[in-house]
Amino acid sequence: MRFGNRALAKGVLNRLACNPRHAVRAVQNPKEKAKESPVAVYDTSACEALIEGLTAIAARAAAAIRQCGIASLRHKADGSPVTAADQAAEAVILQDLKRLAPGIPIVSEERSGQTHAGTSREATYFLVDPLDGTREFIAGRDEFTVNIALINLAAPLLGIIAAPAADLAWRGIVGRGAERIRLADQSGRTAIRTRPRSARPVIMISRSHLDADTKAYLAGVAQASAVTSGSSIKFCRIAEGTADLYPRLAPTHDWDVAAGHALVLAAGGDVRAADGSPLVYGSPKRLIPDFIARGDARQG
Repeated sequence: MRFGNRALAKGVLNRLACNPRHAVRAVQNPKEKAKESPVAVYDTSACEALIEGLTAIAARAAAAIRQCGIASLRHKADGSPVTAADQAAEAVILQDLKRLAPGIPIVSEERSGQTHAGTSREATYFLVDPLDGTREFIAGRDEFTVNIALINLAAPLLGIIAAPAADLAWRGIVGRGAERIRLADQSGRTAIRTRPRSARPVIMISRSHLDADTKAYLAGVAQASAVTSGSSIKFCRIAEGTADLYPRLAPTHDWDVAAGHALVLAAGGDVRAADGSPLVYGSPKRLIPDFIARGDARQG
């Protein structure tokens, strides 16, 4: 599996910029009651061209983060930290997305309160976390990422997670597959896929958000081992088949989840709410109450 027909990219993206519906359209049988979110059917060529452009944008955002370093630390109203690197990465992403596909709205963490984009369940929009894992970044760890996803019909279609410190990116198009590449030059492309559930499952857990519910979940999985990590790297481990489960049993924001959700789906896994229902993006507060990412989609 290899993304990106560069010869088609320019024309496809011009169509996409003028009319985002070229990339996605809703398909529902009106005679059937939908038990889950509507199925999204999209133009594969458009999404392949788009993900090439998004990878280049993520690489430029990663360069901005490395250049800024840890500077101008402050805390937002909810107590979460933000740095000059968060803001520099966001500025790069917003500017470049507007050039790449000006017809598609953008919801980004640092400016989420300034837009109503994505609050309609029919909306198509980019969902961005310019620096996921700011706490890890401040602490000098390598576990921070740039996350970009495309959402339609309240579900992710594609996503890219870039790890600046590792010079790696993981990316996927739902229904088309996933791959890992070197970020700086987009070389070394390797197809990735989730693995069948191991008899000794590896469970990814948050370094900063290990709560009582997650501890109880871990205790309930026989012969499991836990691996602690920050940011969306946890989704990447599921997608590349080095881990089996990632439970997040407390509320988190849409932009923390969407790119990883798309990646795991594209790699053959599944991401659902803890009660088994589909995740829905675009709620008024842009919150996902909880989720469990599974490498083996057959395991409930």
